[in-house]
Amino acid sequence: MSPHVAPILMLVASNVFMTFAWYGHLKYKTSALWMAVIVSWGIAFFEYWLAVPANRIGSAVYSAAELKTIQEVITLVVFAAFSVLYLKEPLGWNHLVGFGLIAAGAAFIFQAR
Repeated sequence: MSPHVAPILMLVASNVFMTFAWYGHLKYKTSALWMAVIVSWGIAFFEYWLAVPANRIGSAVYSAAELKTIQEVITLVVFAAFSVLYLKEPLGWNHLVGFGLIAAGAAFIFQAR
């Protein structure tokens, strides 16, 4: 697979894991906090197995700043979907405008290409 595409797909997968690790427990607020931490830690372990290789592979074609920007944009997209589909929390216009501004800022990172 292309070093342009592989890190993006791996970062999408890693962000799904990390979003569940960080926010999935919010559906289970009655469970013990220590249990949420342990389960989240276990999920994050698999996230690292995707994120670290994604950045190593991606560094062949992207700068560190570009990789971080790709990761942040993916994080916003994954989180927005997770928030609506899993947590059942709506996104308002203010969220969409804010995410749009972040995406516009990210576009500037790639202007020199």
